Amino acid sequence: MSGFFVVIVLLLLFIIVVQIAKASEYVAILKGEKKTQEQNNRLHSTLMLVFLIAGLIGLYVCHELLKDKLLPVAASVQGVAIDHMMTVTLVITGIVFFITQILLFVFAYKYRGREGHQASYYHENSKIEFFWTAIPALTMTILVAIGLKHWFTITSAAPPNAMVVEVTGKQFNWMFRYPGKDGVLGKKDYRLIDEGKFNPLGQVWSDPYNHDDVVSSELHLVVGKPVKLEIGSRDVIHDVGLPYFRLKMDAVPGVPTTLWFTPKYTTAEMAKMTGDPNFVYKLVCDQLCGAGHYSMVANIIVQTQQEFDQWLASQKSQYELAKEGGAIPSDSTGVAMLPVKARQSTISVK
Repeated sequence: MSGFFVVIVLLLLFIIVVQIAKASEYVAILKGEKKTQEQNNRLHSTLMLVFLIAGLIGLYVCHELLKDKLLPVAASVQGVAIDHMMTVTLVITGIVFFITQILLFVFAYKYRGREGHQASYYHENSKIEFFWTAIPALTMTILVAIGLKHWFTITSAAPPNAMVVEVTGKQFNWMFRYPGKDGVLGKKDYRLIDEGKFNPLGQVWSDPYNHDDVVSSELHLVVGKPVKLEIGSRDVIHDVGLPYFRLKMDAVPGVPTTLWFTPKYTTAEMAKMTGDPNFVYKLVCDQLCGAGHYSMVANIIVQTQQEFDQWLASQKSQYELAKEGGAIPSDSTGVAMLPVKARQSTISVK
């Protein structure tokens, strides 16, 4: 019954709209179509000005309401430069936006159709066409060049004193591997991945460099010290998103990617700056990767060198955990768990 009532109401509304349209036609005939058209032009052009003013006020109100909800200052040295690049881009595009939009609505009002005014027609104007093509092209070239400069900076070779952390994404969490005292990450082989045997990354246990590598679900960094992230994925394409550091990089299966940056503030310092005692940096997945994509978040702890050393010293290596779990015999030196034929063609990455 309710559905039938809705149909009747919609039908009546349609009839009303049709009757209003017919009435408008009759009024136009009685008053003169030309005069009616001029009245419509005046009304529409005035509404364009009202829309312009309301839109500008809306922009200002939104800015005031949301300005305190933006991310805090960039927490990395490279992020500061990227923020500056974004500011330059927004200033340039903002100026163009406001000039063009204001002119658009003002011209719609000023040059509305009315009696005694006739539009002029220019077949072509080479100078204007040159400038409106050359200036945007030059501006875009400069902005792209600035962006490429920053891109090449964060993807270039990291400083010699940079710490190295391996970041691996999988549905739906992150794993971080740190080299031990030897400072070298051990070899991996995807065929060795077996979480039931305490080997979620496929570490080759016969490689002695793997014996002190620590695997964690949190990313621990040292303030003021460059860090190089060696990024990969165990299944689908993910993306390492570091919003507080203003960086991101794809995690692609079989194609290692890297980036490096230098943290500026410890987690404790940022907590004071934001006024949030529970503040913690986040690493998020910026690539839709499945049903649990929303939950693919990891904490980042930025600390002093002493705090980091204490934390790392308190962690057991993945090799030790595998031994304790019985995945590696206690008297074993760590022979890789690969078939004999496969061992001869093991593909591994340091």
